[in-house]
Amino acid sequence: MQLLPGPVRRFAAWCAVILLASGVAYVAIRLCVEFRTAVTPALLALLGTALLRPLHARLVKAHVQRSLAAGLTCAAVLAVVGGAVYIVVSALVETGDQIVASLRDAAQGIADHFGAAGTSLEDVASNARELLGKFGGTAASGVVTGISVVGEMIAMAVLALLLVFFFLRDSDRAVGTVRALAPPGAADTVEAMARRAFGAVEGFMRGTTLIALIDALCITVGLLVLRVPGAVGLGALVFVGAYIPYLGAFISGAVAVLVALADRGFVIALWALGVVLAVQVLEGHVLQPMVQSRTVQMHPAVVLLALTAGASVAGILGMLLAVPLTAAAFGIVHELQGRYGAAGSGASGASGKAAGPGSSSGAADS
Repeated sequence: MQLLPGPVRRFAAWCAVILLASGVAYVAIRLCVEFRTAVTPALLALLGTALLRPLHARLVKAHVQRSLAAGLTCAAVLAVVGGAVYIVVSALVETGDQIVASLRDAAQGIADHFGAAGTSLEDVASNARELLGKFGGTAASGVVTGISVVGEMIAMAVLALLLVFFFLRDSDRAVGTVRALAPPGAADTVEAMARRAFGAVEGFMRGTTLIALIDALCITVGLLVLRVPGAVGLGALVFVGAYIPYLGAFISGAVAVLVALADRGFVIALWALGVVLAVQVLEGHVLQPMVQSRTVQMHPAVVLLALTAGASVAGILGMLLAVPLTAAAFGIVHELQGRYGAAGSGASGASGKAAGPGSSSGAADS
């Protein structure tokens, strides 16, 4: 190795570090995929804990016993989520046929105006029926798989709720547990990293929920004013899609504009598009800087790459978890940069100060 130039040795060392880190990351991701029935509820519970911790802390400050406060917080979540699901489902049941018919009419209109010969909606439908007939046995077996997937999702949701209860109840012991698991002499650094990562996730969840609520309310009001069918269901779709940055807002907004185009005409569709774009401008220029000021800021390219990686690993669930986990990773990196960057600059400054008197004394001796 001594025969190689210094830059080549440094390049080789960096390559070895990158390969080692990539291998560890790959093994960790594969293990998480293999044990997803346990890992997914734990990650969802961490996100829920980050969102609900302020409510639990207020109850504890009001002299409510920690277990009772955690139980009340989980009960409140069940009530809110259950009520929201009931409102959304009832709205979709009442206007679902109308929304589907509107989307079908919009697709028919687009196919009539912009489609080439042989690409009409009837041709697409006939091709779809041919595919269904060809793979009917696979679809039938897929029903059983779908039922098992739904059961697995329900079990993971119940487990996540139970983990939220325990995480909230025992949150006061989290720091002690982290310090006990840390290597000797690194407890302070590990604790700081954990606090920074959890703070990033907490800020992301709070900010995203508030922004999603404001977006959904504004778009729902705008669609109600324009008398677009299924405005409440479309607003709920906007709220859920807001947890997937960029892609969620684009998809939910496109659905709202298509429904307006099919049911209310081209002019109303333009107004609906204006409402969606105005809300997105409000979010990007006002809400994001104000609400998510404590969140780790990431470049849009990093967010899109994280969404793509999450989708390739775990589908929609991976897209939901990708951004907060990336925010936590950025928080850890920033903490390490702050600590070791400050230590490195302090050491170089100290060496510079030490070299100053020595060089002056040498000059005096000469």
